[in-house]
Amino acid sequence: MALEISPVGSRADRNAFVDLPWTLYANDPNWRAPLKDEVHALISGPKRNPWFLHGRAEFFLARRDGKVVGRISAQVCDLVQQRRPGLGQWGLFETIDDAEVASALIRTAESWLRAQGMTRAQGPISISIWDEPGLLVAGFDTPPKVMMGHHLPYYERHVLAAGYQGVKDLFAWNVQVTDGFPEVVNRIVAAGEKNKRIRIRPVDLKRFDSEARIILDILNEAWGNNWGFVPLTDAEVAHVGKKLKPIVLPHQVLIAEYDGEPVAFMMSLPDINELTRDLDGRLLPFGWAKLLWRLRNPQTTWFRVPLMGVRTELQSTRTASLLAFMMIEYVRRTGVANHGASWAEIGWILDDNGPMISIADAVGAKVAKTYRIYEAELTD
Repeated sequence: MALEISPVGSRADRNAFVDLPWTLYANDPNWRAPLKDEVHALISGPKRNPWFLHGRAEFFLARRDGKVVGRISAQVCDLVQQRRPGLGQWGLFETIDDAEVASALIRTAESWLRAQGMTRAQGPISISIWDEPGLLVAGFDTPPKVMMGHHLPYYERHVLAAGYQGVKDLFAWNVQVTDGFPEVVNRIVAAGEKNKRIRIRPVDLKRFDSEARIILDILNEAWGNNWGFVPLTDAEVAHVGKKLKPIVLPHQVLIAEYDGEPVAFMMSLPDINELTRDLDGRLLPFGWAKLLWRLRNPQTTWFRVPLMGVRTELQSTRTASLLAFMMIEYVRRTGVANHGASWAEIGWILDDNGPMISIADAVGAKVAKTYRIYEAELTD
């Protein structure tokens, strides 16, 4: 049975690249179909994904006797090069449980990275740290939440067999929110509410573009020293703002002001995967109408807190803790009261992010999923 690895070229190839998971996960009850249009946008170049303004990528398909049995991307980001010269990345890795296929895909990605002058490979990154980083290695028994990945358990075996070692874990923490947080958190929130220098406000959707710029400016500063961080460019800020606006609920995205200046933010999103589950990844012909109707007042069991940041001048201060707990409590209240939420996922959180881990612990959250990023030297 001949195995062939070839670059994605034609429209049929792109469709096959996007469609492969529907075959691989057909018997996985916890997989959630992504919106196909979103995946096409991710890999379609700068007109639909501004990452390509500072990055380059190649996409590959594995075929055995003409049947698609695997896929992978290989990419080089100029912003990553500024922080770690020589580091290339691969991602969007999907394969049947076959050592030959998995190895051939990873070796093909490595060869492309080597031809780009890279000396070390990192993955899976699909295709930016801001998209879906890491391979799920624990927590296969529950569905992924909005903007989080899901993988088959055997993937890790094939990555390790290719000579990779785990370098960073990313945790997703689950917390039950219906009955509120522990009393110590309530006392902290009450103390913050007495501080007249603090104001917590919802984003103004009428000024969403400018609000998004405030949030992402804080984000770029607050996360600047985090492992794997690359800044979002102005084009990416505009793109993210446009992408998120339809699913943003103003009382679930908060900006904290201190002495009138924006210094922190928190973003909480309804689990859109619950609202799109029956669409099977398709927005046409009627998926758009269904989704827009459901987004008018989304009712979801789960919310996810994907992003939170505090300006560096306040980090590691009592004020930062006050702001964090106040925002968490406020999104909890409105999520439960307005949208029927029972649970929240916080993350991902880097395994060495002590302050965020302490906050997750304080509200009673527990690690539910672990995503792992791997690296290997690129040798001749």
